[in-house]
Amino acid sequence: IYGLLYTISLYLSIGPMFATPRTGTVAYEIAIKPFTEGLSMNMEPIFLALFFGVSLWLSISPQKLVNRIGNILTPALLLVILLLIIKSFMTPLGGYAVPQPAYGDAPTAVLQGFLDGYNTMDALASVVFAILVIDFVRLSGATSRAVITKTVMEVGAIAVGLLGIVYVFIANIGATSVERFGLFDTGAPVLSVSANYLFGEFGQIILAIIVLLACLSTSIGLITSCGTYFHKLTPKISYKLYVVIFSVAAFGLSMFGLKTIISAAIPVLMLLYPLTIVIILLALLHNVFGGRRCVYAWTMAFTMISALMTGLETAGIAPVALEQLFTQYIPFQAAGMGWVSFAVLGFVVGLIHKGLVSENK
Repeated sequence: IYGLLYTISLYLSIGPMFATPRTGTVAYEIAIKPFTEGLSMNMEPIFLALFFGVSLWLSISPQKLVNRIGNILTPALLLVILLLIIKSFMTPLGGYAVPQPAYGDAPTAVLQGFLDGYNTMDALASVVFAILVIDFVRLSGATSRAVITKTVMEVGAIAVGLLGIVYVFIANIGATSVERFGLFDTGAPVLSVSANYLFGEFGQIILAIIVLLACLSTSIGLITSCGTYFHKLTPKISYKLYVVIFSVAAFGLSMFGLKTIISAAIPVLMLLYPLTIVIILLALLHNVFGGRRCVYAWTMAFTMISALMTGLETAGIAPVALEQLFTQYIPFQAAGMGWVSFAVLGFVVGLIHKGLVSENK
């Protein structure tokens, strides 16, 4: 039951609840809003309706077109970001801004940056789409478990490295742009105004087109994946109906705006991310503890306690007495990292259980 609820939560988070609505709002913030700010009419509802209408249509249609678009758009988007990064060093936007209070010193900045990284949802998506990567590796000719594992780890390392480089240099653009453009509620406008400053309106238009199409292909991929999963889970409900439901839900939630979506996602991510990180770590250590179910169960159960408490705290609905108790006695709980202590404790309990109970039990 836990596995089912966890997987459903993952799909809903990267699907209609947060990630899919965010594709529409990011596309609007970067591709449409900068060019329509002078208009008296609010173009956001119209754009979002069209965006998710097209997403719905293409999610129901054959996927070859979407795959081809994705194969072209991802390299193109990376190329534009690379040019933006290079140009930002050649023509600095300004000096480095004074860090916000949450990033006041190095240890605090590292911790806050780690927690802010939850908003990327990369780890959540990696768990959901890992099976697709493994299937692709198998289709490419790999047969043995060792070869598949080695290939996936190599691909994963490359992906992590490239993502890390992109995030670091985009952060550099953000840190140096404050002096010239001021602070923004979200990161989307930073790229747009920086592209306009560094490359002129033409550069901003190119960035807008690529981001729009990239967000569209991502939206289609997320809607398709969620529709496929839930249709397999409940075959009596058709794939097309699920796609319609998720598209309409994503449109409705996107109307709240990018800032609201990000804020609403944080409590859920504070719950799901620790669980996901621990699952990934346990999977990597699977052979070390013989893959015993009791180790998984104890570790995840203990992690859930702290992660749930952190999620409630972030949402502002945690019982005050319980919140004070956790903050006072659990290491790093106040910083949002109390789950680390719980996970280690649960892992130790699981190992003890493993040693006391024979394999057939």
